[in-house]
Amino acid sequence: MKSILPRILMTGLAMGSAMMPAIAGAQAAPREYTLFEGANIGVNLDKSVYPVRDVFGSSWVIDINGQDRAVSAKEAPVDLKISPALKLTEVSATIAGFKREPGYSFANDPSVRLTRGMNVAADVSASYQAAANQAAATNPTAVGADSVSTSGTGDSSQVLASSSAKVADTISSASAGADAGNVLESKNATSEGYDAMDVEFEVSSAKPLQDPYIVTMVKFHPKGAAPGVVQSMVYAKALNPIDTHPTKVKFSQEGFPFDYEVVDYQLHLYNHGVEIATTISPKRQEMTPDQAFEYVKTSYITAHKTATLPAAPIMGELPPDLSAQLAAGKYSEPIYVKVSKDGLADEAFSDAACTARIDDPYLESVVRSIRFKPALEEGKPVDGVATLNLGRLRV
Repeated sequence: MKSILPRILMTGLAMGSAMMPAIAGAQAAPREYTLFEGANIGVNLDKSVYPVRDVFGSSWVIDINGQDRAVSAKEAPVDLKISPALKLTEVSATIAGFKREPGYSFANDPSVRLTRGMNVAADVSASYQAAANQAAATNPTAVGADSVSTSGTGDSSQVLASSSAKVADTISSASAGADAGNVLESKNATSEGYDAMDVEFEVSSAKPLQDPYIVTMVKFHPKGAAPGVVQSMVYAKALNPIDTHPTKVKFSQEGFPFDYEVVDYQLHLYNHGVEIATTISPKRQEMTPDQAFEYVKTSYITAHKTATLPAAPIMGELPPDLSAQLAAGKYSEPIYVKVSKDGLADEAFSDAACTARIDDPYLESVVRSIRFKPALEEGKPVDGVATLNLGRLRV
C-alpha cells in the first residue's frame, strides 16, 4: 500500500503513525489508531507459502521473487494458509448498512425455476396446439365424434365448427394441465432451501484505497451433519477504488449446501496486500498515539525475549518538506541517535561513538518525532544507539 507522506511504516505491522508534532512549535491534530484482529492470507505453492498481494477475477495474486503471479481458483482448488493476527493501523474504512442474509444460487432461485417451468409449459402447450390443429385439418369429425351430429341431414359447416370447438377445449385442458404440472414441479424443486448468501454494504475511507479487495471467511454447519461439524468457505472480490464517498458493494456468495447454518462470518478489507481496519473488524479497539506506541513496543519486546538487538526506528511522522530536503541532497549521510530504553530519541550525532553532536534544529525536530524499538540485551530494554538514514526510511 502506498502511504501518504509524511509517514514511517513499522516493520511487520501495517501502520503509519504520528507520535508528536514534527516541527517545533507546530500543533498536530491528534490521530487515532485502530487495533483489530485481521487475517494474514498466503498461498501454499511448491512447498512454500507466498503472501497474497491482490485479487484479480478468480485468481489470487502472489509475489514470487519480486514477480506477481496469478493462481487461478478455476483451474484447481487453491491451498490457502490463513492465520489470524492482531494488527495496528492508522488507516480505517467505514462500512455502513452492512447486511447479510441467506439467498439462492441462480440455478436454485425460485423465480428462475418458476420462469423455466412456465417456459416449458408454454412449449408443451404450443406442441399440443400444433398437433390438434393438424388433426382437425386432416379429419375434423374425428375429435369428439360422440357429441357431434354426423347424420346425412346435418349441416356440414356446423359439424366442422363443433369439432373445432371440441379440439380447442381439449387443447386448453391439456395446456392447463401441463402448465400447472410444471409450476408445481418448480415449487417442489425449490423446497431444498437456501444455498447462497447475499451481502451488501457501503464502504468509504478518509484515505484513498487504490487497489482494494475484500475476503470473506464463513464457518458453517451443514444441514444434517453431526453436531459440532463445521466447514469453511473463503470468498474474494476485487473492488473499485475507495475514497470518502460511500461506494455500494453487493454480491452473492454461492456454493453452500442447502439450508446451511452460519457459525461465524468475517469480512476483511485489503489494499494491495495490506489489511485495512473497518468499523466491523473483530476485536476492534481505538488507541491514542501513545497507547499505540506502547502496544508496539511491548509486542516487540515480548517477541524477542532472549535477543540482543540494536535500537531501530519503528514509527513516527516526518515533516512534509523533508522530501524536498532529501531531493536537494541534504541528510544523505547516516546519522546516529541516542535512544533511551523507553524507545525515545535524544540527540543526533555524525559518528557511531556519539562524540560529534549535530547542531541542526530542523534535524533535531525530525529525529525527536520518531519513536524507536529500544535496544535489547538478552531481551531486556537498554539505552542504545540507532543508525538512522532518512533517505531510506519507508515513507
